[in-house]
Amino acid sequence: MDETRTGAEIRTEDDLRGHMGPVSRLAEGKVLPRLDPHARAFIALSPFLVVATADAEGRADASPRGDAPGFVQVLDDATLLIPDRRGNNRADSFGNLLTAPGIGLIFLVPGVTETLRVNGTARLTTDAALLAPLAAQGKVPTTGLVVTVREAFFHCGKAVMRARLWDPAAQVSRDSVPSLGRILSDQTGAIGVAEAERLMEESYRTRLY
Repeated sequence: MDETRTGAEIRTEDDLRGHMGPVSRLAEGKVLPRLDPHARAFIALSPFLVVATADAEGRADASPRGDAPGFVQVLDDATLLIPDRRGNNRADSFGNLLTAPGIGLIFLVPGVTETLRVNGTARLTTDAALLAPLAAQGKVPTTGLVVTVREAFFHCGKAVMRARLWDPAAQVSRDSVPSLGRILSDQTGAIGVAEAERLMEESYRTRLY
């Protein structure tokens, strides 16, 4: 169906607000310009977050980050430091931030349905003294993201509840999804399945940090 011809597209802020209705006073009032004690405590418990960025042309990217609870350091009420652990060196988020510094974060805590959203700007740092406290498994990260907080607020748990994200009964069996080695072998055609799976296993075993 052609939404343009049926008038079903939302094209303006007025269209959006007319369709969605007004923002509740509670939803408007919960947005803070800094990290309060509740936000700081949540970040200290969080082992996982999603980092959202976009380049200067608006091409967006979302990247998962995870480590021991509290791996993101709160430097002060308006500044976070996120360590960069070893990965595949694509550096999509970093490349985006070089041209457009806006960043969005969603922090999750296992077992808690609510999430914490933090929006602001970010810059890359290689300052060894700044990164030293974020060492893990004896290894200091060589790169980090310094995030300047513009707004922080808690998001209700409806999405997590609907997804049954923390419900063990909702987990799928591992064999219902092919291994990443098989997926990469199928998608790239550059390597056999056995070799791809061996390389992935080695990467997980020896290059987490």
